[in-house]
Amino acid sequence: MGRKSDKMYITHSEWSNEFEGGMSFGGCKVRKQKENFKRLPFDCCALSLQPFEHPMCTPDGTVFELMNIVPWLKKYGTSPITGEKLSAKSLIKLNYAKNAKGKYHCPVSFKEFTDNTKIAAIRTTGNVYEYDIIEKLNIKPKYWKDLLTDEPFTRKDIIILQDPQNLDNKNYTNYYYFKKGMKAPNQNDDDDSNINSNKATDKILNSIKKTKETSSSSTSDNSLIASKAKKAYNAAPYSQGKVSASFTSTALSIETKNEYALFDKEEYMFKHIKDKGYCSIKTNYGDLNIELNCKAAPRTCYNFIMLSKKGYYKNVIFHRSIKHFMIQGGDPTGTGRGGESIWKKEFPDEFKSNLSHKGRGILSMANHGKDTNGSQFFITYRSCTHLDNKHTIFGKLVGGLEVLSKLEAIPTDDQDRPLQEIKIKDVVVFIDPYEKFEEELKEKEKQQKEAEDKEKRKNEKVNYQNQKKIKKK
Repeated sequence: MGRKSDKMYITHSEWSNEFEGGMSFGGCKVRKQKENFKRLPFDCCALSLQPFEHPMCTPDGTVFELMNIVPWLKKYGTSPITGEKLSAKSLIKLNYAKNAKGKYHCPVSFKEFTDNTKIAAIRTTGNVYEYDIIEKLNIKPKYWKDLLTDEPFTRKDIIILQDPQNLDNKNYTNYYYFKKGMKAPNQNDDDDSNINSNKATDKILNSIKKTKETSSSSTSDNSLIASKAKKAYNAAPYSQGKVSASFTSTALSIETKNEYALFDKEEYMFKHIKDKGYCSIKTNYGDLNIELNCKAAPRTCYNFIMLSKKGYYKNVIFHRSIKHFMIQGGDPTGTGRGGESIWKKEFPDEFKSNLSHKGRGILSMANHGKDTNGSQFFITYRSCTHLDNKHTIFGKLVGGLEVLSKLEAIPTDDQDRPLQEIKIKDVVVFIDPYEKFEEELKEKEKQQKEAEDKEKRKNEKVNYQNQKKIKKK
């Protein structure tokens, strides 16, 4: 190389690409190319750049809306993309499948189409598939029949509509009509007779009119129905999280509408219960009357009341009694190691900062660690605040303190088991706030269902009247 003309570094003019033939990397030429690239979404017409409703494609895979391409061909007779001659007979009607959400998807794999999906159509049927499916089920096994209709086709009949690896035909700034500043003829200005260029498009255009009329009336009604949709009584203050999950996970289908999460009946009841419950533990030494704090410990109180109503505590002994501390029972085995909750599994603690094991007659849950509550409970003989935030307080003694004193006076062995049997004859529930709440809930559900049925009948009547008007027209 020359000693003076060629330099051992890239000059400013080479970097900036001021002259033709300069370096193409890092310069403004590449930047301009990137800036000029404007991608056409897969579900949009290449002529109007708007979402299509009745897609048609050319043999090279360019997709148009029928109502846009027919007036163009009638006026110019050329392809708006390349400027070459194009006839209406060469257009292929495409059959895009939609899922329940109204999104275009592959009818075989059921995967939603995106701008990054390689999409292909079969010329003979017009059915649109994900290209990977055609490759796996048609090309590799050499099965040359349409996957939906079994209609035979050849490899040449596979038309690529979108290839993420080759987006040249999706850059609408390179289209002939775009460069020339041409505009699509406004089909609304022409009569239908001017648009109908041949018999093949007559039927399609007529069917479009009918579907537009019916869809416009039905969509307006549906929008009214959606706007009047009432919030469920057990709706949570947060959503199901499907929208955020669909945007952050490629494994989930796209969701664009947030819906309220729903509490189950028990969870909803535990959050709204406010009344107190009352019951009596009938022992062979007398009755212990209990007030249950259902608002502070709704799950624990519900468990105790349901087990009591079930007769779970009948003939169960108090297996442990420590003077000046507490008396413990609720284990059908009498060993202190048994017992289960109404749900047949352990349930979590319910600690409240305003509740403490202060005073005589506090009713609390026995456990063997965090969140291990079952059926066992204990009643305090005196304050034991060291048990706070370790055992769930769910009630207190409101009658029968003299009976509690009798139980405390009964002697015990070395393992704190009473020498005289202390038996629970039964636990009688006087006031069950959960039963009352469930009755109110059933009434609320009944009223909500009646309102929904009434609204449904009203909407059906409106739809029927609209369809009747359309038929008359």
